[in-house]
Amino acid sequence: MGSAIMPDLATEILIPVCAVIGIAFALVQWVIVSRVKLTPGGDSPANSGGKNGYSDYLIEEEEGLNDHNVVLKCAEIQTAISEGATSFLFTEYQYVGIFMVAFAILIFLFLGSVNGFSTKSQTCTYDPQSMCKPALATAAFSTVSFLLGAVTSVVSGFLGMKIATYANARTTLEARKGVGKAFITAFRAGAVMGFLLAASGLLVLYITINLFKLYYGDDWEGLFEAITGYGLGGSSMALFGRVGGGIYTKAADVGADLVGKVERNIPEDDPRNPAVIADNVGDNVGDIAGMGSDLFGSYAESSCAALVVASISSFGINHDLTAMLYPLIVSSVGIVVCLFTTLFATDFFEVKAVNEIEPALKKQLIISTVLMTVAVGIVTWISVPSSFTIFNFGTQKVVKNWQLFLCVAVGLWAGLIIGFVTEYYTSNAYSPVQDVADSCRTGAATNVIFGLALGYKSVIIPIFAIAVSMFVSFSFAAMYGVAVAALGMLSTIATGLAIDAYGPISDNAGGIAEMAGMSHRIRERTDALDAAGNTTAAIGKGFAIGSAALVSLALFGAFASRASITTVDVLSPKVFIGLIVGAMLPYWFSAMTMKSVGSAALKMVEEVRRQFNTIPGLMEGTTKPDYATCVKISTDASIKEMIPPGALVMLTPIIVGILFGVETLAGVLTGALVSGVQIAISASNTGGAWDNAKKYIEAGASEHARTLGPKGSDAHKAAVIGDTVGDPLKDTSGPSLNILIKLMAVESLVFAPFFATHGGILFKIL
Repeated sequence: MGSAIMPDLATEILIPVCAVIGIAFALVQWVIVSRVKLTPGGDSPANSGGKNGYSDYLIEEEEGLNDHNVVLKCAEIQTAISEGATSFLFTEYQYVGIFMVAFAILIFLFLGSVNGFSTKSQTCTYDPQSMCKPALATAAFSTVSFLLGAVTSVVSGFLGMKIATYANARTTLEARKGVGKAFITAFRAGAVMGFLLAASGLLVLYITINLFKLYYGDDWEGLFEAITGYGLGGSSMALFGRVGGGIYTKAADVGADLVGKVERNIPEDDPRNPAVIADNVGDNVGDIAGMGSDLFGSYAESSCAALVVASISSFGINHDLTAMLYPLIVSSVGIVVCLFTTLFATDFFEVKAVNEIEPALKKQLIISTVLMTVAVGIVTWISVPSSFTIFNFGTQKVVKNWQLFLCVAVGLWAGLIIGFVTEYYTSNAYSPVQDVADSCRTGAATNVIFGLALGYKSVIIPIFAIAVSMFVSFSFAAMYGVAVAALGMLSTIATGLAIDAYGPISDNAGGIAEMAGMSHRIRERTDALDAAGNTTAAIGKGFAIGSAALVSLALFGAFASRASITTVDVLSPKVFIGLIVGAMLPYWFSAMTMKSVGSAALKMVEEVRRQFNTIPGLMEGTTKPDYATCVKISTDASIKEMIPPGALVMLTPIIVGILFGVETLAGVLTGALVSGVQIAISASNTGGAWDNAKKYIEAGASEHARTLGPKGSDAHKAAVIGDTVGDPLKDTSGPSLNILIKLMAVESLVFAPFFATHGGILFKIL
């Protein structure tokens, strides 16, 4: 079969070095962002730096840089947002921490009981000639890797939030120098999160593998079986982060919009609105912390799925370390490629006008995909043998290294296609969103109808792209091919997260500009940044959903192998009942999360109305609203409401596996994957389209848009209602669904030995 060209030592150096480079680059970007001072006073003309020298100073004077009150106000608002977000996350993590410990104990007990907590070595499942470590060791190490994955996910989300709240006011202040300066500040801050998360996730996984290897030695089957807990920990935290953060942000957003914009006809983010601080806090805990944990979970799970399948293939049997760690090598090279790509947005080219923002972000996707394709071709050639075997449901399938390259490439390019289709359906530069905006002429009902139709239609091309990538990758390299296709889609995760985090930072920057009383000209610039950010956030969700579909299929394949399932027969009653129930679960989950947002928003609307009606001088701007009460409503509601949907996802595989067995569970996983992907894409794109239709009318950038506006017109009010309906779809239910399908699959994989040994109690009784 041959061996890899790259020696094992080079692999052991390459992976940690690339991770450290990624962390160092993130810190450099953070230092550059920190140079924007949140203190009054500007540079003298002689000290004015940057590319434009004196002209920068003149622009600063023109926009009132030395208005001390404005700068102090920005700093004060940023502090309030940061404190609110930190307080919420600490409260959330206390509850999540209790769950984390309880679930870790459950993992140890379930997996340890597979062989009656025996400490004796056992015959290897896939290599009967060899002896493997006891099941109790797998239980202990799976528990440790679960906790490591959970902690890494939590830290990733928290750091992302801190970076975003650090940069939002700085983006506002830079907007006075021009839209280009503000764009670069927001993008650099997004890059801090992107590179920190991608590099730290890779480094922790690599270190964990090496530490576990000290005990497992040549038992790679047991080693990588234990590593699967890392993906489970990452995704379980992401679920609570996404659901809890999503409920928080949308309760505040819907309450602020319905009372402030529709009933009181005041601008978005007006400081008189009591829910405005809660709304801005929500952007960070939902879209930043939640998205960070989500994509970290996807990366961890796709890596774990690939490693599990590889460990029982020729890579694992022959102890070929370089080929075995191929998934980590791809991710390592991805960090370097994304680093170079980021320079195109921050250093090589400069955004100078509003209409250059979205193209600059799109170029990031294209450049990173093209460069990554070349890089993957090179690393596949040097790190994978020319011919090898991959485990394929009981047999070993012969695969060529060029076939493996195509698996990664098809995932990579499918991600780009999904990104551009998402942009087409959610950007107000194109006809779908403009049609939705036009439908507002006849009221909110037609707006809702057009928006739903757009969401359903936007599913078609992404599903074909996912289907083609699944077919190609499975045909070439079985489930390993599907896993590395998912890794291909996520290989540019640093760039994807930078683009995604840019959106909420820009949104917060606009809110701070409004609350600080800055000029209309500044608000126009931040609105332009935010509109592009809405589209890029939708692209980020598209990547997350597309990769979730591939990851779930790869995890399903690994689960089937671990549970000794060779075929899943849909004509079998055991499988079919699982299939139909699994397809129902995303609807049940969406119903719970949507109702949670509705209940929390109801309380928020009542509180905002109460303050407007009972606080003298609030509408006139002579009295401050009670922001703290609105923050408390969002916090209490999200903490309380995130538990039932989380329990539904986490308990379903355990209940089905124990009571009905692995075949029914296979049906549940398949059903959830098939329906969950469709609903997730539709919900995310519908919500994104409604949001940008509203912004299209508000901006009034074209003749058509001006006929629908201005703000406060009937068409605008209809657009605001559509936006509020879409808020929980695009920021709570939609993005959480991709975690549902991944999490159920990885949980089933971790518990597969237990279900295979002790599951199916009901069928055994009957």
